[in-house]
Amino acid sequence: MKRILIAAILAIAGMATVSAQKFALVDMDYILRNVPAYEMANEQLNQVSQRWEREVEELSKEAETMYKNYQSDMVFLTDDQKKKREEEIATKEKQVAETRYKYFGPEGELYKKRQSLMKPIQEDVYNAVKAVAEEKGYQTIFDRASSQSIVFASPRIDVSNDVLAKLGYSK
Repeated sequence: MKRILIAAILAIAGMATVSAQKFALVDMDYILRNVPAYEMANEQLNQVSQRWEREVEELSKEAETMYKNYQSDMVFLTDDQKKKREEEIATKEKQVAETRYKYFGPEGELYKKRQSLMKPIQEDVYNAVKAVAEEKGYQTIFDRASSQSIVFASPRIDVSNDVLAKLGYSK
């Protein structure tokens, strides 16, 4: 009898400690598409990227022209002149590679520019998501845009519009 009573008390205590967790979903793509600052930042990044890409292409064309000229003049050049031209071409190709890396490398100018433009927006969105979670008592908020494992989710648990409202962009 004592064992049954102890087991029942433990079962009731165990059930009392289990509480339902509340969770929600957001669609970060949807949120960011509706934040004008994000669209403007993307446009700035595209313009800068295109300008830098043109600069790299111009340098690359110069190197290509130098090589074609070298090939056409090769029969008329002495060994010293050939060597000098080859070094000039190699230097130009190295300049192309360095410029490309400077702008588009892992720690390049485009990365830095993206960080400087996007980080404040991302922090604002994160803070808005956090505020919505705290206000509505959610323990977890998932991003449905980046989660490929969500097959179906009820629109009732999507708080994307609440996050937009918190950011000042009502939908």
